[in-house]
This record gives sequence, C-alpha cells and structure tokens, in this order.
Amino acid sequence: MSSPRVDLTGHVALVTGGNHGIGSATAQVLAACGARVLITYLRISEEPDLGLPEAYRRGRASEAHDIVSAIHAAGGGATAIEADLADVGSALLLFDMAEAKFGPVDILVNNASGWLADTFTDAARDQFGRGLLRVSAETFDRQFSVDTKGAALLIAEFARRHVERHAHWGRIIGLSSGGPTGFSGEVSYGAAKAALENYTMSASLELAPFGVTANVVQPPVTDTGWVTDDVRRHVESGSSPRRIAAPEDVAAVIAYLASDAARWITGNVIRLR
Repeated sequence: MSSPRVDLTGHVALVTGGNHGIGSATAQVLAACGARVLITYLRISEEPDLGLPEAYRRGRASEAHDIVSAIHAAGGGATAIEADLADVGSALLLFDMAEAKFGPVDILVNNASGWLADTFTDAARDQFGRGLLRVSAETFDRQFSVDTKGAALLIAEFARRHVERHAHWGRIIGLSSGGPTGFSGEVSYGAAKAALENYTMSASLELAPFGVTANVVQPPVTDTGWVTDDVRRHVESGSSPRRIAAPEDVAAVIAYLASDAARWITGNVIRLR
C-alpha cells in the first residue's frame, strides 16, 4: 500500500475500527509513514436479511490479524486487540496496552462505529434495499455507546496521559458522516457522529495549549464494501460533481492531519468531496 510523503517515525497511533475499510487503510498508511499502531476492532455479525452486501458484512465480522501481518510484511510495527468501546473500561485497557507495547500514544484516530440504519418512519427498507429499524433505545445505545461515548472516553484518556507526562505534541482525528444537518435513514448514526464532532471541537480548544490538534474528517461516499451498483449510479447521477473514494484516499488525509505539516490545522470538520 502506498503512503503519502509523511514522516511519523517515533509516534504511536491508536486506530479504532481497524479491521476493515477506512480504519484498516488508516492503520496501514500510518504504519507506512513510520508510526507504530495499535489497532482495535470488534467483530459485528449482521443478519443476511438486512440487505447489506456480502463484502461489507464480511469486513465487519473480520479480525485484524491480516492487517497486522500486512504491516509487519511491509516493515512496520503494529498489534491488534478486539475491544468493545461500549465498555467503559476499554479506554484504560487500550492505552495501557499501547504503552506497554510501543510507548505513549500521541495519535488517536476515532474511526470505529456501531453503525446501523434506523429511521423515524415505518419504512422497512431504504432506497438501496438495506433493512431499516425504527429508532429505539436499542438503536440509540448501539450507536452512541461506540461512536460518541467510546470516542469521548478515548479522548479523555488521551488528554489525561498527555498532560500528566508533560507532552507537547498530539493529534486527535475523528471520522464523521452526516453531522448536525441530519442523516435520513441513518438518524442515530448521524446524531452520534454530530456529537463526536462536538467533542472533538471541544478537545481542539481545551488541548491546544498542550500542543494537541483535533480535527474531524467527513469522508465522501467511500467504498468500504457497501457500495453497490445502485449506490454508484445514485452518486454519479447527482447534480453536483461527486466521486466515490477508496479507503486509502481518506487514510491519506488522516495521515496528513497527523503530520507536522498540519500543525496549524485544528478545530476543523474537513469535508472531502
């Protein structure tokens, strides 16, 4: 896998949701740039009748050992652990593991998601044939416990350790989608990501005196296995020019934000088109 011209030698990254898609690509690109990477993931098995493409279902249910092996084969350093970010003890566990293996984490990538498609309507399927659930306490908890609570606790643990060791360089990068404008057919996902955006913007303000930048990347439609021919036709038929990105395209932006060249970029939601 090719990498941008970024040197992250000596840095340690924690990448959540790294068993497939953008998370996997990010872990590999950061490692190719010289960072040592702790990959976290949680295998999620989706029911076939939800209408999700097999490639996406397979990615979500996979481990991350192949990703670690690929990084090692390319000469990089990485390890992986399965962890449920909904567990309030996971942040402490993950930072302890990263420090024991590689040293203090100074790059945090909040990519993991408990994604599901839910709606306020009684529709059973969305326009692409994917199954929809009605908004409920269960759909709220699955999204917010990972995308929001889990990410916020990771930021809090990152900040605590960073300040206690008197560090002066750090990067926090979140992945978003939809944001405060709403997300039809994926309403809890959009709302949880909007909350993550706000937590990250707060981190950019509070942690700036300690040399930490905090930004959010909102990718375009990215083919992480869920892009079908119907999705592709829908994107290409839009009124404004839009492209379907590969996970590596988004990972390159994340790597840049982690670099020294991006030291003046903080407090931004960067929308890729």
